Amino acid sequence: MHEAIAGYPTYQEETVTETTVDYRPMWQSLGLDLEAHDMLLSAIPALYQQAYLTQKDRPEGMSYFDFVMSEIHGLRIKELQDHKAAGGTVIGTFCLYVPEEIIRAFGGVAVGLCAGAEWAYDKVEQVLPANTCALIKSFMGFKLGKVCPYVESADLIIGETTCDGKKKAYEIFGEHAPLYVMELPHMKRAQDMVLWRAELDRLAAKLQEVSGRPLEAGALAKAIREVNDKRRALQRLNAARKASPAPISGLDALLAVQIAFYDDVPRFTQMVNAIADELEARVAAGGGVGAEDAPRLLITGSPMSIPNWKLFDIIEKAGAVVVAEEMCTGSRYYEKLVPETGTTVEEMLDDIAAKYLDINCACFTPNQGRVDDVLRLAKEYEVDGVVDYSLRFCAPYTIEATSLARAVRQAGYPYLSIDTDYSAGDVGQLTTRVEAFLEMID
Repeated sequence: MHEAIAGYPTYQEETVTETTVDYRPMWQSLGLDLEAHDMLLSAIPALYQQAYLTQKDRPEGMSYFDFVMSEIHGLRIKELQDHKAAGGTVIGTFCLYVPEEIIRAFGGVAVGLCAGAEWAYDKVEQVLPANTCALIKSFMGFKLGKVCPYVESADLIIGETTCDGKKKAYEIFGEHAPLYVMELPHMKRAQDMVLWRAELDRLAAKLQEVSGRPLEAGALAKAIREVNDKRRALQRLNAARKASPAPISGLDALLAVQIAFYDDVPRFTQMVNAIADELEARVAAGGGVGAEDAPRLLITGSPMSIPNWKLFDIIEKAGAVVVAEEMCTGSRYYEKLVPETGTTVEEMLDDIAAKYLDINCACFTPNQGRVDDVLRLAKEYEVDGVVDYSLRFCAPYTIEATSLARAVRQAGYPYLSIDTDYSAGDVGQLTTRVEAFLEMID
């Protein structure tokens, strides 16, 4: 049992199948297809049970995330509706290049949108090619299928030009939802920073229009501190994973970052720091998850949105432990902070622009920074191998795999490339490949 958190009910460890409140009237008011939504909510608990609740030696603090998952379309959506009723806004995002600090400074709550499962592909493939990236088909499917309450709660959805597929899909998505698209440059020259900095001014103007509020230095400074505190908490949690044996599974560490895109920021920070306390105590006592000689792996590549836990589940059920992630649902999300020294709005926006353009996504060219990050993390976390994960038809990551594989192998690390989607159809094949990779490492 955990202590109650201000503004949140006391909870006990429970499974994601338990419900105590009827949220159907709320979902209906949001325009969800209740029958389809019921089907979705009947599927997620089984996936979660299989991947998460069968783990051994989980940190006690992970019961918080079990509870969050049990209410991810319930209590959290209720909180968003209450926030809107009090005069705030809800801003949906698909990517970590959209600065949460600016959204929060305008009284908004940033939420990551549903994009981790196959849904309504029959509708999607009427407007998108069948060989479109799984992430793009997923977010389009959740909208066309009317099963994502985060999308339907959003006053504005912010897209970004990270790839051509997203860029063109947004043109269609914008016919169904209030959408604003930021232009992300794909190089990191001085002139690209000028463009990106101007984009933040345009974003601020749009958020002022939506919220009816001005951008004030005090609000922006507070937002920077709060989001940095969230990143610091995740840094603590993930630093503990350098120990052997690892004090937390890769699955649980992944879940923490996935939920960071949804949850209330101060509450999330408090709970992750509590988990970090527990992990640091475990390390000091020599405790951990799995065997001490379990192969230690780093995963890099495409982001993994809820409920995409397939690859981590396969790897850790095969006896390895994922100790680090170089991905948007990993170190790219929390590793770098926005400086807290700015005193004016312009200075703070300059700092935000510099921080976000320094993230090394495969959409950039050249992208030596990502290679450097992978090799640095592999060394810091003393990994035994690197798994490069690409969503099928995601050209930036599948093409960049060539240069990354060469660099990883030259550095002396075993390398495995995985190209997959959200279906369960290739689980057997992936399991065989992962097990063979682990035998090679041994």
